[in-house]
Amino acid sequence: RECIECRLFSSGRLADNQTCQRLCKDEIITAEALKQAAGVYHRESRKGRYQLTYTEAKAVCKYEGGKLATYEQLEAARQIGFHVCAAGWFDRGHVGYPIVKAGANCGFGKVGIVDYGRRRNKSERWDAYCYNPNSKECGGVLTDQQKVIRSPGFPEEYQDEQICYWHVRVRLGQRVHLRFLEFDVEEDVGCLADYLEVFDSYDDVSGFAGRFCGDYLPDDIISTGNVMTLKFLSDASVTAGGFKLQYVAFDASLSSQNHTRSAH
Repeated sequence: RECIECRLFSSGRLADNQTCQRLCKDEIITAEALKQAAGVYHRESRKGRYQLTYTEAKAVCKYEGGKLATYEQLEAARQIGFHVCAAGWFDRGHVGYPIVKAGANCGFGKVGIVDYGRRRNKSERWDAYCYNPNSKECGGVLTDQQKVIRSPGFPEEYQDEQICYWHVRVRLGQRVHLRFLEFDVEEDVGCLADYLEVFDSYDDVSGFAGRFCGDYLPDDIISTGNVMTLKFLSDASVTAGGFKLQYVAFDASLSSQNHTRSAH
């Protein structure tokens, strides 16, 4: 746990950096690692999880102006909090996924890159881990104390067939307050076409906090810990105006009621 704290905040956010170096030794995040981490993101097929062959995974990344992430790029992203409980193709035909927080249901209780190795059968179907440092609009790892999150292209309408993940990671001992400032996502019964999902966890496997569509402003969401995950998905038909959200980190020692009053 201590080393995870170091990884998340050694880039100027941890006050006692000597302790950080003592705990993590060679795992301090370098400027180059941060640069690499900025462009790494997870992609799944619009059909759902684990639907992409190796060729299709490369094509998805290339279509968005990027390429499959290397092991080093995926590890750099993991070190600043990129945690996805979904196996995907990355460079040289490898399959794996990044784990920040050990858990019984994901990663076999280990922390690091869970690497299934280089796959002989390139027709196996997994997700994809792409790298494109110039494409930061649709998802990413967010470690700022506060930040505005916008749907792709906002304030213009978002495009069809978007799948975006935002992984919010703030300091240990803090919580995340998410506010909906503007919201207009295609409405349908059950929010099955286009939707925004929020998870009170490291990934989109546990901690489900809500699925939203339509044009009403959802209530604020406050995390129980220092992480939050957002997933935005749009289908191949109707689009809408999109959304603008803001999250703010606050100390968990403050009551939620006091923080909410001060935030407004």
